[in-house]
Amino acid sequence: MAPPQRANVKDVAARAGVSVGTVSNVLNRPDVVSKATLNKVKAAMSELNFHRNASARHLRAGISSTVGVVVQDIRNPFYTELTRGIEDRLTEDDQSLIICSSDSDPLREARCLRMLAEQGVRGVLITPTSVGTQNLNGLAGMGISWVLMDTELPGQPCVSVDNVLGGYQAVAHLLERGHRRIGILAGAEGRQTSDQRCQGAVKAVVEAGLDPAEVLKFVRLNDHNANAGQAATRELLDSANPPTAIFTINDIVALGVLREARARGIEVPQQLAVVGYDDIFLAQELMVPLSSVRQPMWGLGWAAADMLLDDTDHPPFTPDLIVRASSDYQRS
Repeated sequence: MAPPQRANVKDVAARAGVSVGTVSNVLNRPDVVSKATLNKVKAAMSELNFHRNASARHLRAGISSTVGVVVQDIRNPFYTELTRGIEDRLTEDDQSLIICSSDSDPLREARCLRMLAEQGVRGVLITPTSVGTQNLNGLAGMGISWVLMDTELPGQPCVSVDNVLGGYQAVAHLLERGHRRIGILAGAEGRQTSDQRCQGAVKAVVEAGLDPAEVLKFVRLNDHNANAGQAATRELLDSANPPTAIFTINDIVALGVLREARARGIEVPQQLAVVGYDDIFLAQELMVPLSSVRQPMWGLGWAAADMLLDDTDHPPFTPDLIVRASSDYQRS
């Protein structure tokens, strides 16, 4: 069965017994229409359940009201919350959004950007798969602007978080709790946010007067999910000198660490401390609440959309370590 046909301006004009031009004036210049005619046209709109076609209106004006958003995986609560911040800011200016996931794949990212360009978006907000604008360069020729999220790139519009400080906070906390063998479940080499957090981890160890080569053991992950976290934890715990603490690239990976600890009967935090990153809403709801470096996820999205719409500059956000039961234990 075909869906009912959407009422248009001509339908409203016929129902109200006025010209199409009068309906147009009601929509765009109601001040030039008499009160009686205004009420008659509005009644017809209500009876026909008429809603103006914003896409067509913006197309005629040559201005799009849609923004493209490309994140690495919308299933990750970090990107979900970030996207909500974007949506809330866009709604203030009556803008809509199209969301794509790149799956950290440059080829898929390129396809997403091509599709968004074909849709005629006014701009793109993106967490890029690599530090660079290779996939974005084609947008410039079409007059489509962009903002990089959770990324720092000189000369480009970016919103970011001080990831070096975040890594420093997490590892300094673990050192203060007496840990001297710390596993780091990081992202693939060259991923900017992960590399910066690793730099912060090394900085904390050096400032404590210790040798990073002796204290830190890095495991690079291609996937940033719980299964990858569990597999990496298995590798660390089966090594000759297993860590007493693990710091992860995000909270979802940390869930895999906790899963493997539970499977082995390892007590958290007495035998293994765990610190995640992002502080997603689930972190404090776990049976052993998860310590995590909090990022302003919603704020990142809001700031990125604000930068795109109003060209408003936003300095890097500051992370904040939230200590909970998963690491709040002093080793002797």
